Amino acid sequence: MDQHRGVGAKEEEDREEKKTVPEITLRPFTLSDVDDFMTWATDDRVMRFSRRPTCTTKDECLTHMKDLIMPHPWCRAICIDDDGWPVGLVSVMPAPGADVHRASIGFAIAYDYWGHGIATAAVKKAASAVFEEWPFLERLDAIAEVNNTASRRVLGKAGFQREAVLKSYLALRGESKDMLKVKEMNLLDSENNSRWMPGK
Repeated sequence: MDQHRGVGAKEEEDREEKKTVPEITLRPFTLSDVDDFMTWATDDRVMRFSRRPTCTTKDECLTHMKDLIMPHPWCRAICIDDDGWPVGLVSVMPAPGADVHRASIGFAIAYDYWGHGIATAAVKKAASAVFEEWPFLERLDAIAEVNNTASRRVLGKAGFQREAVLKSYLALRGESKDMLKVKEMNLLDSENNSRWMPGK
């Protein structure tokens, strides 16, 4: 997936649903989160599906956070229980210009937390939040590399619907990759004019 869409690979799919999903919260990042951020940003097992290079030092992680995470329009740390430390991130990027009615979601989870349902819970919670916070938003989409079965499964379990396979759509690690595009819509119920929220 895009820069924060590195939840990856077959291992998570094999382990998913074997454990009870912990309670999660989403909150803005602070620079003091850098040590936790490093647990996935420096891990090739997580970052191999990302367009961003894997960080190799704490300084690189700090630069990434300062330049990309902190100014991001909507990027949240995924925290479990009441501990408050991040185990991943989920981000939503509005489309540019006049296309503000749509946005794209991405996510990443530290390897030690794969297979616990955390990514699915975070994507559901983030989708509900942005549809609530941005009343102009009608469409939320995501892309995942066709071989990234874990991310595809997370998106499907979070309520996203398959839309298209985009041939040679993105370059990942120097190779053009086919990407699966999925969507989730924010629709008004025609009978009671209430807004449907994803994940509910």
